[in-house]
Amino acid sequence: MAAQRTIRVLIAKPGLDGHDRGAKVIARALRDAGMEVVYTGLRQTPEMIAEAALQEDVDVVGLSILSGAHLALVPRIRAVLDDTGLADVPLIIGGIIPEEDREPLGAMGIKGIFGPGTSTDDIVAFIRNLSGENHA
Repeated sequence: MAAQRTIRVLIAKPGLDGHDRGAKVIARALRDAGMEVVYTGLRQTPEMIAEAALQEDVDVVGLSILSGAHLALVPRIRAVLDDTGLADVPLIIGGIIPEEDREPLGAMGIKGIFGPGTSTDDIVAFIRNLSGENHA
């Protein structure tokens, strides 16, 4: 029986948002669930995020955006990922996302949106399902 590859997740803080507690909580929860996690740190550009995703060969890119700039940042990040050859890498987002922005974000390619209070277990399960892993 072949060993399954560990899910690799990049957690990125794009833009000028300096609040990273949530991103660190999620990174730790994913790591505790057996995933490999790369955290980029604060104030990342779309190009920096795409380069890290490429270098780290990630399965999922998670964005943490609390600044309200998600509608401006997400299309640019998706475009740079696509241009880097990472069109198949799904994007998920966490932060304070107004209900009316969820549909436009989905149209931009966001596969999952997680607001304050979302259970880390729910996020872990979502990423496993998104990555095709069906076991806990």
